[in-house]
Amino acid sequence: MAAHEGTQLLNGQSTAREAFEKYDTSASRTYHDVRHTSNQSSEEMHQKEGDNLKAIIFGGLDGILTSFAIVAGAAGGNLTSQVVLILGFSNIFADALSMGVGEFLSSKAHNEWVLSERKREAWEMENYPEGEVEEMIDIYTSRGMTREDATTCITTMSRYKDFFIDVMMMEELNLQLPEEDHVKESLREGVVMFCSFAFFGAFPLLGYVLVPLFFPQVENDEDALFV
Repeated sequence: MAAHEGTQLLNGQSTAREAFEKYDTSASRTYHDVRHTSNQSSEEMHQKEGDNLKAIIFGGLDGILTSFAIVAGAAGGNLTSQVVLILGFSNIFADALSMGVGEFLSSKAHNEWVLSERKREAWEMENYPEGEVEEMIDIYTSRGMTREDATTCITTMSRYKDFFIDVMMMEELNLQLPEEDHVKESLREGVVMFCSFAFFGAFPLLGYVLVPLFFPQVENDEDALFV
């Protein structure tokens, strides 16, 4: 019975996350037990949508505020609806493009800097491994491990140089290594930023589109849009 439930978990009918959300310790235990004994991939699925949250929130908030400022200024200047729409949408497109390109370039530059730091750590590990090992032992000791346990742990990890360098990047420099296709990821972040800015930035302009469309009798009455 447990094996059958675990197979269902691995087949995607349920997941470790669902077990967590339901606080079902039995389902979580079954998932992990069967995951290690089955022929299926042992990689546990995690949500990746959260990677886009920063760009969505930042782009959306900036888009709404920027567009609202244009609408407010246009209303104060008694500009026509056509002028407001032209100013609004042209500004949204320009700013969204700027934000998207900026997000792409900044993310790409950050990832390249992280990779350059990894090259430096790899060089230091190649030329003076004892010093790097000692640094990591001190870090683990400062976090509560006994020096004996820290020495055993770090000495074992240091036998696997690539793995150990990745661990040093996180533990010593607190830097998360980017994916191998980090340029594609940076491009995706830029596209998300552009779309978020453009989508949410269009909301303050909807009144100038929907009101004349559904209430043509007030199309020529500019003040009616703000009553």
